[in-house]
Amino acid sequence: MGLNASISEADRLKLKSFINQLSRFRGRHTELVSVYIPQGYSLNKVLEHLSQEQGTASNIKSATTRKNVIAALEKMIQHLKLFKETPPNGLAVFSGNVSEREGRPDIQVWSIEPPIPLKQRVYRCDKYFVLEPLKQMLVEKTSYGLLIVERKEADFGLLQGKSIIHLEHKKSAVPGKTRAGGQCLSPLTKVLTPSGAAMLKSLQIGDVVLGFDFEKQRVCKAVITDYWSVTKQETLLIKIGRQGFTIEASPDHLFFVLKKKNSAGKEKLFRQLPAEKLKKGLKVLVRVNNKNKVEEITSIDSVVGVRQLVDISTSTNNFFANHVLVHNSAQRFERVREGLLKDFFKEIGEAAKKHFSDKNLKGIIVGGPGPTKNLFLDGDYLPSDLKQKVVAVKDIGYAGEYGLHELVERSADVLANEAIIEEKQVLRKFFTMLAKNPKLTAYGYDEVKQKLLSSSVETLILSEDVDESIIKELSAIAEEYATKVFIASNKTREGVQLKNIGGIAAILRF
Repeated sequence: MGLNASISEADRLKLKSFINQLSRFRGRHTELVSVYIPQGYSLNKVLEHLSQEQGTASNIKSATTRKNVIAALEKMIQHLKLFKETPPNGLAVFSGNVSEREGRPDIQVWSIEPPIPLKQRVYRCDKYFVLEPLKQMLVEKTSYGLLIVERKEADFGLLQGKSIIHLEHKKSAVPGKTRAGGQCLSPLTKVLTPSGAAMLKSLQIGDVVLGFDFEKQRVCKAVITDYWSVTKQETLLIKIGRQGFTIEASPDHLFFVLKKKNSAGKEKLFRQLPAEKLKKGLKVLVRVNNKNKVEEITSIDSVVGVRQLVDISTSTNNFFANHVLVHNSAQRFERVREGLLKDFFKEIGEAAKKHFSDKNLKGIIVGGPGPTKNLFLDGDYLPSDLKQKVVAVKDIGYAGEYGLHELVERSADVLANEAIIEEKQVLRKFFTMLAKNPKLTAYGYDEVKQKLLSSSVETLILSEDVDESIIKELSAIAEEYATKVFIASNKTREGVQLKNIGGIAAILRF
């Protein structure tokens, strides 16, 4: 738990209210005094220091500022003399002229013993009160990393207190797993053969077409070894080159794309990408008038609707479709697919280093709908220091921001002592009772206040978005009748539900 984990809802509310009150004040000159007295520090030393500062303030050129600073210090000194010693957690004291009217000073003083021990000593005269040390006490110091891993996508998030923060969504280039890669084309596609072009739908196993030998970097003959048809819900129309060659392909059909940098030796100059990952400007190999050329992709359009598509396998694992060299082999497709998955895992590992390098990270929770998350964790993709922080691996059904919320919910066993789980449990109890036994619930200001005054409220639930004066009023009544008070955030789905019904609710004793 972080340093602020021990702050009760009442202390959190009190501190937040105190900060909000002092944040509104602005001095005309540097005449607002802020003093932080650390835990265990001598109060007499602070009084001596403030007396010395009064002497220093007498040198301020502006008579008005000089008078107000000296008065603020005096007010603070008199206030501190009310304390016999420094409180256990230290003390934060503020004093200054908060009058809104020029020439009519209103010197006030405030102090608060913070809910967390103060470690720093501060003395400052400024146009505003220094509140950052108190604000930091409301900030969650520890967090959990959230990671969802699928073949198609990955999501990174942080759980900080009651907030689930979506950091990044990554998409992979891994195509779907179907027969022979499911790499299908329109049956009207023209395939180049030694004797000319033939319609794809007219070809048979054993026919000879033109393929490409990557080792020798030349066109060669290829024998059709398989032929099949598949129904698809979507196709892509890809237009290539000045001649406007158009090929209709399934999103997972592999194309040969020219590498950005030519490689030395016999290494192939092309990489494989599924149609859905192609982009305008990428270059592919085409064959026109018995010559090989490299042409750019000029446009890609999606066509939605049920389509019957056809494809073939060849002895060279490729063929020319509408003059464009395309992939086909099921076995090779699977190797490419697994290679793309490993590349994606490496990307996930690099992103995890970026997002989860914070030393205060308490743990990492990994989730996903299938075995992919385990494949990722079993490999060497996540740095060892981060892998050691993995505290849970959970099966979930969704990705994206909704998936991060589901991952947190499925991890209630690991997060049992965290604030977000308590909030979800309290609010779920209320909404469940509201649906099944509404007589034991109340919501809305008037109804809840009435139930509080009749001592029938077991738990008062208030959204942090409710007006501060109402929170104070209802919390004071609750304290009088020994009623539990729960302040809910608007960071969880349940917290948003509470806000939508007015932000004021209660679970009743009877």
